[in-house]
Amino acid sequence: METWDALRSRRNVRTYRPDAIAQDDLLRIVEAGWRSPSAKNRQPWDFVIVTDAQQLRDLSTVWQGARHIASAPAAIAVVAPEPPDERRRVVDQFDLGQATLAMAVAAADLGIGTGHSSVGEQDRARQILGVPDDHFVAYLLGVGYPADRPLKPIKSPDRRPFDEVVHHGRW
Repeated sequence: METWDALRSRRNVRTYRPDAIAQDDLLRIVEAGWRSPSAKNRQPWDFVIVTDAQQLRDLSTVWQGARHIASAPAAIAVVAPEPPDERRRVVDQFDLGQATLAMAVAAADLGIGTGHSSVGEQDRARQILGVPDDHFVAYLLGVGYPADRPLKPIKSPDRRPFDEVVHHGRW
């Protein structure tokens, strides 16, 4: 798939076919996160690939928006060190978001859907994943083939009108 088509095809997928995701595909998706830009090239991330069904069910309980993780054949947890101050937290969150989007687009390029989630219950998430106490689980990314329809470029996305959100020179 072309990059532009992958960007236009990416959508939040929350229901998945039960088919396993090939290890090479999971590693390619995570490599996209690993290659993402970061402030001062700090690369504040670690990635935990989860394919165990019970672990996925457990992860689905760490946030109301994570329920889809239970039925995903895989998930990727985006983990980072606890930041030393608020400024670093803001910068790291931006970097972690870029890594998450890069993985979502790389997955779409392979015809694999993703659905992202925040993490509310940090202690529980750390326990499930074996993450040290000085780190936090920023996001979960459910990964799987869409159950409803394959990924393809969306001609009319559910977005605010383009002319309403694009400004030139001034608001």
